Amino acid sequence: MELKIKKVRENATLPTRGTSGSAGADLYACIEEKITINPGDIKLIPTGIAIALPDKNSVAYLYARSGLGVKHGICLANGVGVIDSDYRGEVCVGLCNVSNKPYAIEPNERIAQMVISPVIIPEMIEVSELEKTERGEGGFGSTGKK
Repeated sequence: MELKIKKVRENATLPTRGTSGSAGADLYACIEEKITINPGDIKLIPTGIAIALPDKNSVAYLYARSGLGVKHGICLANGVGVIDSDYRGEVCVGLCNVSNKPYAIEPNERIAQMVISPVIIPEMIEVSELEKTERGEGGFGSTGKK
């Protein structure tokens, strides 16, 4: 399987994996100078790359880097980014600062990780009833704390 990657900015860094067992490939900030994200702010950071996923049954998910999130409160503005198989534009990462201190994104800093996954595209069928389950309509916390 191949993931085709095109640099759309000259100074872009291609995604890399930290180890052979890494599920995600690190994405890099393709910026000329640092961008400060103040507490409560959201900034859209370009990566300088565009991708072509293998087929319509694949998706790229963008996740926060755990070090940025846990140590600095820098996470993805939309929780998880979704790159559809037919998107060919630049991959950008919306970052937000949920800490109480400003954080500066440096040029070529690793800002997110990208995981390529299969996706199931079911036929959507309206029904009048759903099959019953043991849980039923029990919502958040309905199974108790153990």
